[in-house]
Amino acid sequence: MSLLDLSRWQFAITVMFHMTFPAITVGLSILLCVLYGMYWKSGKAVYLQMFRFWRRVFAVGFAIGVVAGIVITFEMGLNWGGYAARTGPIIGPIIGMEVVTAFFVEAGFIGVLLYGDGRVRQATMFVSTVMVSLGTLLSSTWIIAANSWMQTPAGFVVRNGRFEPTDWVDAIFNHSFVWRWPHMVLAVLISAAFFVAGIGAYYLVKGRASAFARRSVSIALGVATLLVPVQVFVGDHTAGAVLPSQLSKLEALEGNWTEGNTGFVLFAIPDQQAQRNLVELNIPCLGSAVNRDLTCKTAIPGLDLTPQADRPDMAPVFWGFRVMFLAALLMFGTVCYATILRFRRRLWTSRRFHQFLLWTTPAGILAILGGWATAETGRQPWVVFGQLRTSDAVSHLAPGELVFSVVGFSVLYVVMLVAYIAYIVHTVRIGPDHADPGERHPILDPALTAGLAGGRAN
Repeated sequence: MSLLDLSRWQFAITVMFHMTFPAITVGLSILLCVLYGMYWKSGKAVYLQMFRFWRRVFAVGFAIGVVAGIVITFEMGLNWGGYAARTGPIIGPIIGMEVVTAFFVEAGFIGVLLYGDGRVRQATMFVSTVMVSLGTLLSSTWIIAANSWMQTPAGFVVRNGRFEPTDWVDAIFNHSFVWRWPHMVLAVLISAAFFVAGIGAYYLVKGRASAFARRSVSIALGVATLLVPVQVFVGDHTAGAVLPSQLSKLEALEGNWTEGNTGFVLFAIPDQQAQRNLVELNIPCLGSAVNRDLTCKTAIPGLDLTPQADRPDMAPVFWGFRVMFLAALLMFGTVCYATILRFRRRLWTSRRFHQFLLWTTPAGILAILGGWATAETGRQPWVVFGQLRTSDAVSHLAPGELVFSVVGFSVLYVVMLVAYIAYIVHTVRIGPDHADPGERHPILDPALTAGLAGGRAN
C-alpha cells in the first residue's frame, strides 16, 4: 500500500469516526432547546425528565466529537502538508472562523447546560442551551464551507503555487455550499430524530417510561415526517449543484463502465483494474425514468467518458451512494407508515412497528456516512477538484510511521466507539430519571418554591 493510500485511509477513518457524533449531537442540541423551552413554559416534569436523559446522551457524544475533530486538524498539517501549504490562505481562515465562533460559543455555555440545572434561573438555562445549539450549527456551517470550496472552488487565484482568496463571498458561499449546507443540516436533524425515535421505541416495546417514550417518539417522528420530504428535494438540488462539474463522480455512482445502459444498477462488485463489474444487478429502464424519461431511451453515462488518470475508485462511490439512497428510502417509508398509523390512532398500539422503529435507530447515521463517502471518494483523484491532485497534497512520511498510526487510530477508535455504544446501552437500560411525569418538578416549580418560602417566613 502506498503512502498516499495509507494517508487517505487514516484520514477517512478519523473523519468517519468523528462524523458519527455530530450526526447525533447537532440534532440533539436543538431537541434539548425544545424540551427545556416546553418545560419552562408548561412546568410539566416529563419535559425536564426528557431534557435530562437526552442531555446525558448529548454530553458524552459532544465530548468525543470535539476530541476527534481536533485530531483531524493535526492530520491536515502532518499527513497533508502539501494541501496545508497550498490551500492555507483559504482553508486556514475558514477553519479559524469555526474556532472563534462555534468553539468559543460552545465553550462559554456548555458548562451551564451540563451543570446549571437547578442551580441557575430557568431563563439562563434556556439561553445557555440555545447558545450551545447555535455553536454546533456554526461549527457545521464552517466545516461545510471549507469542504464545499474543495468540491467547487471559487473566489481564488493561484500565485506561486498557493491558492489566495480574491473574493471571500464567492469562496465561502460557492454554488455547492448553497445547497450542501442545508442538505447537511437536514441530514443531522433527521439522523437525530431517528436516533431519538428508535430509543423511544425501545421503551414502548419494553413497556417502560410510557410518557417519556410516547413524547420522544411523537416529537422525533413529527420532525422526521416534516423534514424527510424536504431533504429529498434539497438532496436532488445538491446533486444538481455538484455533479455537473464533477461528471466522473456521477459516472462512478451510477455503476456503469460504458455508456448505453438505461437501467439502474442496484448491486455491483466493481473491478477497477479490469474496468468492469464482476457481478451486477440491473433494473431495466429505471435509470432512464430517474432522469425523467419514461420512454427508456436516456442512457446513463459510463466511467469510460473520463480519462483513466482522472477516474475515482468506483466501489466506494457506488456503495456510498447506495447506502445513502437506500437508507433515505427506508426513512421515507418509515415516516409515511408512521403518519398512516397516527391518523388511524394506532401509533401507540402497533407493537410490530415499535420493534421495526427500534431497528431504524442508526439509519440516519448510516445515510450521512454513505453520503460523505460518495462526496469525498467521488472527488478523487483531486483534493481541490480540478486544481490540486491528492497525490500532490500528501506529506512524504516514513511508511512505518503511517502503518503504525493507521493501525493505532483504528484500534483506538474501535475501542472508543464500542465504549460509546456501551454507554448508550447502559444509559437506555437505566432509563430516564424517576420523576412523576404528571406533576410539576418539586424543586424548580416557581409556585411551589414561593409557597415554601412563604411558609418558612411565617
